[in-house]
Amino acid sequence: MLVVLLALAGAAFWAYQRYTGFADAPMAGIEQGETLVVEPGDSLAKVVGRLRASGVDVGHRVEWQSLARELGAANKLQVGEYKLEPGMSPRDVLKALRDGKVISRGFMIVPGWTMRDLRAALARNTALQHETGDMTDAALMAKLGHAGQHPEGRFLPETYQFVRGDSDLDVLRRAHEAMARALDEAWEARAKDTVLKSPDEALILASIVEKETGVADERPQIAGVFARRLKLGMRLETDPTVIYGMGSAYAGNIRKADLQAVTPYNTYKITGLPPTPIAMPGIDALRAATNPAGGDALYFMAVGDGSGRHVFSRNYAEHQAAWRAYMARYRAKNRTQ
Repeated sequence: MLVVLLALAGAAFWAYQRYTGFADAPMAGIEQGETLVVEPGDSLAKVVGRLRASGVDVGHRVEWQSLARELGAANKLQVGEYKLEPGMSPRDVLKALRDGKVISRGFMIVPGWTMRDLRAALARNTALQHETGDMTDAALMAKLGHAGQHPEGRFLPETYQFVRGDSDLDVLRRAHEAMARALDEAWEARAKDTVLKSPDEALILASIVEKETGVADERPQIAGVFARRLKLGMRLETDPTVIYGMGSAYAGNIRKADLQAVTPYNTYKITGLPPTPIAMPGIDALRAATNPAGGDALYFMAVGDGSGRHVFSRNYAEHQAAWRAYMARYRAKNRTQ
């Protein structure tokens, strides 16, 4: 009996040693950059099978089950994509699956993108599921619950985190909700003497400001120029609206004929704002449009020194002087090249 008990004790100790060695030992076969996917309805056995298929060959089925029960992960494997790292142990993997530590990726909407740019970027993203590829813009907006709303400008530029299984529609829904909140906040904080009549007009003006400058501290000044022009009944005369109205016909430059063409977006020909936004404005552009800087400037143009900044003028004579200075810098630069 003593011999049997000793044998059983020895076997139990050996099994315990083997189990602990399995649970906490680094797993061979994992390469940098590998991932493990848990699909809806997957059992522990199926997940372990995927690990084995990737080159991991440790642990008996019973050991995996015992470890999963010990960690409280047996029936709590969360769906998603998980990062595998060289040196991970079975315990590390099961804890990650139990706690849902899935890989999070980011999709960035860039300030100034048009709806066409946004949809093209979504189509190129291979980590997202694609639900909107065959939808028209109108069908997409209806799917989001905003039938009849023009999509331009309605998605807030920022980075949206997503996980495996999320779709392009999920990202668009979140971006639309974020823009609605940001626009509401900007409109609530608008200047009391604003010339704008509605949040939609604020969104349109913000989109123009976004396209006119990438220099953050200039946005309120540029918004101020446009606000004063609107109050005086002057045309906005801004090239980005003309370019937007040209659509795919724009080939990198605006011709005289383009400036003379009467379209809803040619602000050299129409008075007031165009009918829709022309791009996706960021929060800073929204705030600038609803709280423009004061002053008396009615014109602005690029300095032309590579800084992206502008020179502001109170009247047409000053504007012409700024234009002559710009052309002098341009010619001098070309002579030295």
